[in-house]
Amino acid sequence: MIATLIEEHRAPETPTDARGRIAWALVEFARNPYVSLVFMFVFAPYFAATVVGDAVRGQEIWSLSYTIAGLCIAVIAPVLGAIVDRMGSRKPWILGSVAVMAPACWALWYAMPGLHGGLPLVFICVLIVVLMLGYECGSVAHNAMLPSLASGRQIGRLSGLGLGAGATGSLCVQVVVLFGIFLPAAPGVDWSFLPSQPLFGLNPATFEHARIVGPIAAVWMSIFIIPLWLWTPDRPATGIGVRRAIREGFQQLVITVKRARQVSNVGMFLSARMLYNDGMSAVQAYCGIYAAGVFGWDLATIMIFALILSVACVLGGFMGGWLDGRFGSRGAILISLTLTCLAVLVAVSVTPTEVFFFPYDAAAAGPVWSFPYFRTLPELIYLLTYIVLAITITAIIVNGRAMMARVAPLSMMSQFFGLYALSGTATAFLGHGMVALFTGLFHSQRAGFASLLALLVAGSLLVLRVREERAPELTQVESA
Repeated sequence: MIATLIEEHRAPETPTDARGRIAWALVEFARNPYVSLVFMFVFAPYFAATVVGDAVRGQEIWSLSYTIAGLCIAVIAPVLGAIVDRMGSRKPWILGSVAVMAPACWALWYAMPGLHGGLPLVFICVLIVVLMLGYECGSVAHNAMLPSLASGRQIGRLSGLGLGAGATGSLCVQVVVLFGIFLPAAPGVDWSFLPSQPLFGLNPATFEHARIVGPIAAVWMSIFIIPLWLWTPDRPATGIGVRRAIREGFQQLVITVKRARQVSNVGMFLSARMLYNDGMSAVQAYCGIYAAGVFGWDLATIMIFALILSVACVLGGFMGGWLDGRFGSRGAILISLTLTCLAVLVAVSVTPTEVFFFPYDAAAAGPVWSFPYFRTLPELIYLLTYIVLAITITAIIVNGRAMMARVAPLSMMSQFFGLYALSGTATAFLGHGMVALFTGLFHSQRAGFASLLALLVAGSLLVLRVREERAPELTQVESA
């Protein structure tokens, strides 16, 4: 049965206390090490180059797994959001996602090249898909809690606190992994303050120093998800069963699509996010690949690079919260997008033989310092540029989430955050496709990387058309 909501403009839910908000932010602290260790900097290159044994084919397989997960998320996330709205409580969904992700992360310990035994390649790909699905589905429920924990300009600050906490979690784990495991395992590194061997007795000959990141991420998320359960209040359960919630969730999604004109402003924002998020995701994904190809950085250099960027992401989380409070979510997104475009332009202007597109003789100039990493001026400029990008991209994520919490109908927050997740994955192939296309056309990594500016600029232009105002409530499926 269909009923019209009695309240046209429903008041925000009562914000929680500081302890509840901090526990909500710690969810990011718990889950983000999975992103940095497994998805980006350690397991992904290990999978491609070592498990598969061919970096090009490994990247293709990894991309295919991501594409399959993205298609699943495109189908599941909006419906899942509507189901969560019907059932009321959000915390069980977050905890359930961790309950799925933690064993899957732990199982990555058994991901080894074929000659060394371990899991079949197909099973490892299934684990990758499961992890991505678990992460994104947990994000739907976690993001939907935001407007019930803070109000007004506090939404942006709390969103920033969450992203800052996530970057801090990644930073803490990366410090241990880099200085306790990776550098001791690296040949030729004999710094006196490092352990003589990798921690936990890990054997690099059997790739244990790379495989351990899965269990580390599993233990970390299992521990730091506990405060959410203890301290953060949740919406009360509606008493609706799973089967009814699924049926009514589908019905509600159909209503949302049919009455899309009433939420056209939200649709405009989601379209803008779809474009600029594809560009940002590719900027993040290809930072190490570009550096390795253009500057010849090895894995240890890239891990130090990742550690520095994690510090910058912490700053970005808090900067995003400050910008949101000062300029509003829309203004903050536009400021950060502008800075991101400028930084990408600077990043592609440097190579070992060019600075800002002008010729540069690094051999004649000599190293800029005695530190064994980032010794040339182009490398330092690239590093500093990515520090700026880490800050601005994190701020955009902060402000985008706050923007969604401000413009979506309050009674359908989970469903709209499902659409928010969809906007971040539905065209995830676009940025990667543009990089591949322009790299092939011009036979240049620089051209491929620079093509991402088109997505960032297009997203910025659409954000200009978005209004920062709450969408009206839509007709809902009756819950009684």
